Order: sequence, then C-alpha cells, then structure tokens
Amino acid sequence: MTQKYPIRINVNGENYSMHVEPQKTLLQLLREDLELTGTKEGCNEGDCGACSVILNNKLVNSCLVLAVEADNAVIETIEGVHTAEKLHPIQQAFVDSGAVQCGFCTPGMVMASKSMLQETANPTTEDIKDYLSGNLCRCTGYVKILDAVESAKEMLKKA
Repeated sequence: MTQKYPIRINVNGENYSMHVEPQKTLLQLLREDLELTGTKEGCNEGDCGACSVILNNKLVNSCLVLAVEADNAVIETIEGVHTAEKLHPIQQAFVDSGAVQCGFCTPGMVMASKSMLQETANPTTEDIKDYLSGNLCRCTGYVKILDAVESAKEMLKKA
C-alpha cells in the first residue's frame, strides 16, 4: 500500500484537507478527487496548456505539479472564474468573439488570459501572443482568441 501524505488546499475559495499519494498530480486531484472537470487533461507533459490553473497567483500547468507540492496553496480553476449570476468578462469576451469552438482548450486559455491580465492591465498584442504561447488550440487559428483577449482587456479597463 502506497503511503499517503496530508495536504490542505484552498480551491476556488473552498478549503480541503485530504491525503494524497506522492505521485498524484494536481490535475488528477482536481478532476478525480474534487470533480472539477473544467480543467482539461491534454498532453500530460506541460505542452498544451489545457490544464492551466492559477496556483498562488501564478499560472501553472497542473499536470506538472504534484498534489503534495500544492500543500497550503490557493488554487483557482475555471470553475472559480465566473459567478452564479454571470460570466467573467474574459469568458464573455471569448463567447462574444467566437473564440470558443470545440471548447477543449478554452478553460486553459481563459485561465492564462486571466493570469496575464492580472499581471499586466494593458498588454500589447505581442505580449498576449507571448503569454498564450503555452496554450494550444487546434480549432480557431488563434485570431478569435486574440480578439477575445483584446476585448476582455478593454472590458476590464471599464469595470
């Protein structure tokens, strides 16, 4: 029997205490244990960005973070971005710009965009391209995604 380690985490404002196996990734913990399936499992190598979450105010690929490394961390997933009443401005911009096609990459793209716009209120188009370079999309060709982030940037300035 594999030894399990105690961890405490805060995910989307909720506190959790649990025991995890040393090889369990944060992605597995979120999807399997907490049933937060908005964070997608893509490549499991940190190349696609589908599993992007914000960990202690930093964008990370949750497939590359062991759950035990997240002990005492604050984590935000796509499920924590919107309120019950409405979508977050970034999510709304993705919808309005037609940047959501199959939707598989969208949670990671939204989390990356949110992280970037928290760090830099007025990124250039080149900044946006650079920041989102770790997130792959096979459907949109990125033009609509860039449009969505530009739109979200303007919406957040007005908020």
